[in-house]
Amino acid sequence: MNILTLVLQAAPAAQPQGGGLSFWLMIILIFAVMWLFMIRPQRKQQKELEKFRNELKKGSKVITAGGILGEVSEISDRTVLIKVDGEVKLRVDKNFISAAPDAPASNK
Repeated sequence: MNILTLVLQAAPAAQPQGGGLSFWLMIILIFAVMWLFMIRPQRKQQKELEKFRNELKKGSKVITAGGILGEVSEISDRTVLIKVDGEVKLRVDKNFISAAPDAPASNK
């Protein structure tokens, strides 16, 4: 038991201590990579979605966050009235409009 205790106590002293500068450079590099690959693209995507929501007009085809497809029939400051099918209309918050459906390819 005494030999094991001596080896464990001597082991940290034998290893060289890392410099503080290299540690901080590594932390800064990690945050820079996270910002470059995660935060920046997410902000760009949010700006594009906000622009799409602000440019909505009557007759635009939209998809809600719940997957409901419809056509915009009325727009107010915070809500959008969507015509789903026939006389079925839904009023949803503008923040729940997620995208415009892709135009189907015509096979003529």
